Amino acid sequence: MPIPPKLTAEQRSAALAKSTAARQVRAATKARVKVGDLTLSAVFDLAKSDEAIAKMRVVELLESFSGVGKVRAIATLDRLQISQTRRIQGLGTAQRQNLLREFPDRIGATQRGRLLVLSGPGGVGKSTVAKALRATESFWVSVSATTRLARHNEVDGSDYYFYSDAEFDNAIKSALFLEWAEFAGNRYGTPRKPVEDALRDGKNVLLEIEIEGAKQVKASAPEAILVFLQPPSWEELVSRLEGRGTDSPERRAARLALAQEELAEAGLFDISLVNERVEEVVDRLIGLTNNS
Repeated sequence: MPIPPKLTAEQRSAALAKSTAARQVRAATKARVKVGDLTLSAVFDLAKSDEAIAKMRVVELLESFSGVGKVRAIATLDRLQISQTRRIQGLGTAQRQNLLREFPDRIGATQRGRLLVLSGPGGVGKSTVAKALRATESFWVSVSATTRLARHNEVDGSDYYFYSDAEFDNAIKSALFLEWAEFAGNRYGTPRKPVEDALRDGKNVLLEIEIEGAKQVKASAPEAILVFLQPPSWEELVSRLEGRGTDSPERRAARLALAQEELAEAGLFDISLVNERVEEVVDRLIGLTNNS
């Protein structure tokens, strides 16, 4: 192992000053990225003439973009096969192009939309609320992928994207989901790209997903508003679940047991709404974005 050179007091002081200045430049750059004053391509251009920026880790830069955060930044680099320790100056041409496709220039574009996550126990009416909200055109409502079989009244690409187990596995490996979770023996996931595109275009986005998936979204996107949909009463929830003609008695019993566990998770959410009337819930959800 080579022995580090001995520095004089003046040299150490100069090195420390240079290091401090570089950190300040990088911090200022990331702050400008955060507020939308710098695009990714602009940062790449600055790195050509500024050594401090050139030596910035790519993961730190990506984390600075509004709505990204550490989890998504790392997932993006993994999907693009870029090392988490890579610095801007070490990026290859293809890697830069791939990153620019992920983070296109948006200065002067519409303000980023708000992300709402709607969850709650099975049978509480999440899908009904999501369909009603979609009809108002106030939100872009994400369509989830699932490995479960389609019910007789469900349409692929409208109600869900119905995946085989192999297709779902490949999507996980390719980091194509914003979140995914297993629920009642099946897997559900939210395709990442359509959600990110809608938010960048200034659309408010609603994710209607299971509780474990909602936790994942909050971890990767802290700005997301988690909404827990409550039934008017336990008896009403039991009535709704038992009234489903698509489940066997054993399946209904399992869903009721699971619903009890899910109701206990309500305290982890930002807001709880009681689903007395769908129209009232829709108005409250729209109001959450108007008041933000």
